[in-house]
Amino acid sequence: MNETTTIAVDLAKNVFEVLSADANRRILERRRLTRGKFLEFLARHEPVEVVMEACGSAHFWGRTARSFGHQPILLPPAQVKPYVLRNKTDRTDTTGLLEARHRPDIREIPVKTEHQQTLMALHRLRQGWVATRTSRISAVRGILREFGIVVPQGARFLAPRLAYLLGDPPRELGQPLLQVLAEAREEILELERKIRETERQLKALAAQAELVERLLTIPGIGLLTATALVAYVGELSRFPSSRHLASFLGLTPREYSSAGTRRLGRITKRGNRYLRMLLIHGARAALLAGKRVENPDRLRAWALALEARSHHNQATVALANKLARIAWALATHQTVYQPERAA
Repeated sequence: MNETTTIAVDLAKNVFEVLSADANRRILERRRLTRGKFLEFLARHEPVEVVMEACGSAHFWGRTARSFGHQPILLPPAQVKPYVLRNKTDRTDTTGLLEARHRPDIREIPVKTEHQQTLMALHRLRQGWVATRTSRISAVRGILREFGIVVPQGARFLAPRLAYLLGDPPRELGQPLLQVLAEAREEILELERKIRETERQLKALAAQAELVERLLTIPGIGLLTATALVAYVGELSRFPSSRHLASFLGLTPREYSSAGTRRLGRITKRGNRYLRMLLIHGARAALLAGKRVENPDRLRAWALALEARSHHNQATVALANKLARIAWALATHQTVYQPERAA
């Protein structure tokens, strides 16, 4: 009779380290399998828990293991690391995974669907193109400034100004530089086209997700933030409370307490950096929009009152925390944003 109840896998590109253990965490077998052999191993083995770190390709292997009847368990790599004793090797990694699996304070990560990973891929590609465009714009602005030509900050100003300079070039700019600037302009326009196309695809995918439609009713949450929440977090209602979601996103204060003294500092900045950035930028936009209307809603009025007695950035982060909590409430209670109940 097969006593194996848990399989711990150290994922890699080509060769996987596999550990089999029983219910008492006693190691029964270790194997090193190639990618194809590991797939055959999963197909032949009777259903067990398959424990992996939530790293590259982990969600694919989680879906694959589930298709063979196994129960995939994905653990956060940062929380598995303390259980890897002595030197880091593939063998000690699987042993650390086995130990971390039985720790009640480590929460497993849900396996992402193909739809979620498609959204993640679009966000990553878009962010890469935005970073490249920003780099090119900064380089061109710096070059032109050396010749006494100052272009205002902002992506929308550079391409029209370059078109004007290329049509009526000043004497300071030689032909070799004009040719390179023309190519830089074409590259920037092509990057902007790719960014717009990616956003169009995100909008099409968002129409297939009911949760995204509800999240879009929240002020300060747009297409990018709503789709990123679905892609990176998944089911928001899996968190016990809204504060757990805000903590997961790194939007809660860092605590350093001892005895009877409780100290709360700046936000922890744990969790997904990109998603936290989107929430904070959205909160800043909502806060600025509240200043432009005579009678802001309760949520913006609360944020503006907080800004008046503290600081703009503190109010912005607090509003981002609030937006994350509202998103959890909408996902958990299957409703849409109600301004009269927001604050």
